Amino acid sequence: MKWITRQKAVIDRVACPWLIARRIDREPEFVFVPMPDVFAEAERRDAIPYDIPGAELSHVGEQCSFDAFLARYGLAEDPALQRVATIVRGADTDRLDLAPQSAGLLAVSLGMGRTAADDHALLGAMFPVYDALYEWARSAAGERHGWPSAA
Repeated sequence: MKWITRQKAVIDRVACPWLIARRIDREPEFVFVPMPDVFAEAERRDAIPYDIPGAELSHVGEQCSFDAFLARYGLAEDPALQRVATIVRGADTDRLDLAPQSAGLLAVSLGMGRTAADDHALLGAMFPVYDALYEWARSAAGERHGWPSAA
């Protein structure tokens, strides 16, 4: 399927393609266009718009587009995806108090966005970050590491 959103992806517009590619669509095609062109291009290209006001898969209340994808595609029961959703929501909506990891995701996303050549390069760079975040949420969220004392 083709998926379309606003160009200059950050946080939610990277998390959603990661979720699409990992859980929804085995061979997705992502299109990034200027904001005013999203719906016209979606119709022209037969693409599904997301993370833009007026799209089915977008922010609703305090929830972000990642949450909308979880609900729409029946993925909300995965506790690790719920943890990732909270982190994404905190980073994407400037509510960094939602999860301690939200501030880190925001920093990495903004930094990577400034180093990536374009939106597709950004997805390539950030998908491993989301893979790692999901794996942490799935199996390592309770781990802690500290410097050993000199006892």
